[in-house]
Amino acid sequence: MTRLLRLLPLAAALLATASVQAAPVPSQMIERPAAKLQWLDKVTARTSTFTIKVGETKAMSSLRITLRACRENPPIETPESAAFLEVTEIKPGEQAEPVFSGWMFASSPALSAMENPIYDVWVLGCEQ
Repeated sequence: MTRLLRLLPLAAALLATASVQAAPVPSQMIERPAAKLQWLDKVTARTSTFTIKVGETKAMSSLRITLRACRENPPIETPESAAFLEVTEIKPGEQAEPVFSGWMFASSPALSAMENPIYDVWVLGCEQ
């Protein structure tokens, strides 16, 4: 009986290992030629939704938003869109100042958010 009690944790561990499968490796994200973004002016509460193509720069007030890439998961996976954005702010009489450069994710806007006291920009999804 003592020997059986000593083997019980080992048997439980083996059963647990056998029933757990490795997590599937996500497929490569699909490149898309454009992204749908939303912009907010926190002072005036004005919002705008717009589409921007990869390589294009869009002027929104004093911001210049450039889309470098937009990718999304294949339809069989959990929905996710990610856009690589470069955002600069041009204030009158000053040089352009980089405000944000990096990936933004549609499902988690706070994960990689642009820090600006006046404006917000976030990704809604990729476009074809």
